[in-house]
Amino acid sequence: MACHPVNDIWCEHRNTTSAMENLTLGTNNSECYSTDSLSRRRSFLFFYLAIIVTAIPSNAFFLYVSWQHIRQKNGLGVYLFNLALSDLTFTIGLSLWLDFIWKGVWAHGGYVCVLSVYSLFTNFYTSDALLCCIAVDRYLAVVHPLKYTFLRKVGTAAAVSVAIWVLVVSFNASTITWEDSYHENNNLSICFDIVLPMSDHLVRANVARFILGFIVPFLVGVFSTWGICEAVKSNQATEEQERKRISKLLTGALLCLLFCFGPIHVMMLLRTVVDDCRNLAWLYPYKISVAISSLNCLADPLFYCFITRTGKANVNQVVLFFQVKKKRRDEDVV
Repeated sequence: MACHPVNDIWCEHRNTTSAMENLTLGTNNSECYSTDSLSRRRSFLFFYLAIIVTAIPSNAFFLYVSWQHIRQKNGLGVYLFNLALSDLTFTIGLSLWLDFIWKGVWAHGGYVCVLSVYSLFTNFYTSDALLCCIAVDRYLAVVHPLKYTFLRKVGTAAAVSVAIWVLVVSFNASTITWEDSYHENNNLSICFDIVLPMSDHLVRANVARFILGFIVPFLVGVFSTWGICEAVKSNQATEEQERKRISKLLTGALLCLLFCFGPIHVMMLLRTVVDDCRNLAWLYPYKISVAISSLNCLADPLFYCFITRTGKANVNQVVLFFQVKKKRRDEDVV
């Protein structure tokens, strides 16, 4: 069987000998066909449009805030800057999916499709890794403030960030294939196949993504948060306001990992055990989990711009600027 999602879903039975070698659609095989309702198509379209419109200016401002951290020789700013860059580039590329969601057919060719899938998973795992780096950076700052200072320098953070990009791109190069990402059948072109059957390669890739892309980062985040909470409790010199700020920062990282990346990775793992294309009860939840993952592009700037001291100061500056501008405009009218 081969199943292809979008708004129209094609599922076909193939010969056993060619099942893992060729995922093209056959004309003489039985089909499973399903169509998304117009309301569902519109809901996804408006959801992603709202993400794009909101996330692009938010992450552009997030870049500015993180740059202020870097100027202050704060290693945390390097991780924030790369996080904002990852979210911004993904959000800009997300516009290609609007046409795909609305029409149900990919009209931009196979190469652009594969690049879009690369962009999706690159954003997933650079964000995961950078959120882990932020959690570990705060852990070292609070629990070992004098012991590992070299790990929290700007140069070290920059080297770690470059290593993350290289490792993530390399991981995606080994797990993303043309056959698992793009399919053509006459005039029907489909990108990012999300319905079974899956190739053996994609099964292994999804298991690796679940373990390395979700479980490991989440455990690192939990360990860092627990260590910081214990250290803050035992340190009576830490001010209450500082405790709350640190707690919010780490809670934000954990929430991003759990609620933005948890559902999509759980659904990817569940795909490996679903073997009937006619059983599509899981398909709509899968699409919802993909949509939830895109909220990461919005959650990151909202969390860190309003929780970090530099972020709050810059937000207040922007608000003050517009207040002064509005006051001058009102005075000119009078």
